[in-house]
Amino acid sequence: MNIYVIGGSISMQYGPYLESCLKGIAGYARKTGEGIPCDNLDIPRGANGGDSGQVLAFLRAAAASGGISADLLLFNCGLHDIKTDPVSGARQVPLDRYEANLRAILRTIADLGPRPVWIRSTPFDEARHNRLSAAFHRHAADLDAYNAAADAIMREMKVPAIDLYSFTRNLGEDLYVDHVHFKEDVRARQAAFIAGWVCGYAAGHPCPPHSD
Repeated sequence: MNIYVIGGSISMQYGPYLESCLKGIAGYARKTGEGIPCDNLDIPRGANGGDSGQVLAFLRAAAASGGISADLLLFNCGLHDIKTDPVSGARQVPLDRYEANLRAILRTIADLGPRPVWIRSTPFDEARHNRLSAAFHRHAADLDAYNAAADAIMREMKVPAIDLYSFTRNLGEDLYVDHVHFKEDVRARQAAFIAGWVCGYAAGHPCPPHSD
């Protein structure tokens, strides 16, 4: 079995742990950006999937250039979508556009071939975030609304979901290295949680053995 991951900086940070967890079980690949610096993870570039519109554009480009070779495509977008202008209150991607983008993403993945698997967006420290970030804010109520909208779409389209939000929230209080990104031990546990889901899926959907 082979998996492909597209998501924001959270997935970039748990990715190496996930790849390690899946050795001998599933091949691992993700959206990459070799040679592109990612020192500011609030700016999506390179391996960072960005908001739902950027994920959709990437997948459409992949479909036009030969597709993605994988059995499962694990994807997430949302934390960039809910970036909010502190003055106007405008979201980077309004909720209705986010929903439309998710539906278009699922149609595009259907053309690509892998089975889509949704990963719910992770929590953040709202008070610290909005105290430290002058360029944009994020609000927990928006995260809840966007996760709920995605949940409804995934249920409707019968797309399985990995609830990384609840898993991470239940790990305790001391989770973050900043306002949204997680400590190394949290990243490792997130990866193990996702790997457990993938292993359960693989057990019920056997594929030819993966060769490294």
